[in-house]
Amino acid sequence: MTALAATNARPTVELAAWARRNTWTLGLLLLLVLLLAFTKTIQPNYGAFGIQGLGTSIMPLAFATVAQAIVVIAGGIDLSIGSMMALTSVVAATLMQGQGDAFGLAVVAGVLLLGILLGAINGALVVSTRVPDIIVTLATFYVWAGLALLVRAAPGGAASPWLMSLASGPLFSEWLPKAAIVLVVVVAVVWIPLARSRLGVSFYAVGSDQLAAFRSGVAIGRTKVAAYAIAGLFGAVAGLSLTASTGIGTPVPGPYTLQSVAAVVLGGVSLAGGRGGVLGPIIAVIVLQLIQNDTTFLGIDPNYALVIQGVILVGVLILGSILESRRAD
Repeated sequence: MTALAATNARPTVELAAWARRNTWTLGLLLLLVLLLAFTKTIQPNYGAFGIQGLGTSIMPLAFATVAQAIVVIAGGIDLSIGSMMALTSVVAATLMQGQGDAFGLAVVAGVLLLGILLGAINGALVVSTRVPDIIVTLATFYVWAGLALLVRAAPGGAASPWLMSLASGPLFSEWLPKAAIVLVVVVAVVWIPLARSRLGVSFYAVGSDQLAAFRSGVAIGRTKVAAYAIAGLFGAVAGLSLTASTGIGTPVPGPYTLQSVAAVVLGGVSLAGGRGGVLGPIIAVIVLQLIQNDTTFLGIDPNYALVIQGVILVGVLILGSILESRRAD
């Protein structure tokens, strides 16, 4: 009987341990629920169509945030995400214009490889020059942005219809945006096996303590290059999702770089590296988008809306810092 009771209690203990490890993410989920309730209060007509629009609007930033989170976990930062998205977006839209579905699939595969190459270049420059990540990726931000403008000086091109269909409309239920399903599937297929692999563990090790990781036999240089390469893969997916949601390629980098950093921090990933995941940052993206939507529904001036977003972000970060210091004590 005692053994049976212990067996039955084990899932409860494991669930409690998981909850303690993911307190910040659970808090973000609660904040998301409260924001959805607030949105419904101020906009009674907000329903399935609004949820679908929310799924489409968060898709590019969510993928960019996942890219940023992977680099930050490995102890770095990537300021070239926005221009990487612009470059992959215009390349995809330019090559897809007037072509069939089969060629469009080949373009997607090529753009993903391009993203991996761009990320690997970032990582190789960081490792070989030993210049801080923030300086290297700021420089490559301008390089990728310039290349995007060389490919297409103004917004244009066209996305394949099948690609556009992935970013809009429901799947199975009107309350289930197709874009959200694509986001979850892509992130799960890449991140879950990666996080459980030796390479994923190496990301956390290098981000936590580079010297200790080196002494444990982790190849620091290769690990950093791999982190940037995988971030480049997600950056390319973000660029493709931007093309899918707008139907064209946009050569001018949007605000995705700074927004991805904000979402990563709000999502509980330590900028010092070695701690966090991708679920929290994705939830943070939804929270930030809902705040922006709510300020629009309330008719608040967009300039004031940015101030409100910043104040909320600062408040949450201060709260997180207080909680973290109490936990350390």
